[in-house]
Amino acid sequence: MRFEILRLDDVDGTPVDTTVVDASSVNRIVQQAAAIGQRLWIRPADTPAS
Repeated sequence: MRFEILRLDDVDGTPVDTTVVDASSVNRIVQQAAAIGQRLWIRPADTPAS
């Protein structure tokens, strides 16, 4: 499964950066964000219809 991770602005919470990663990378990104106090929004990535 893939997830979209949006980095949020510290002031108003608007998305400033987005990336799509596989499930095994989510924990590492969350740990890095927590270490510096960065806000994230994580949601399942849209998958194209087959």
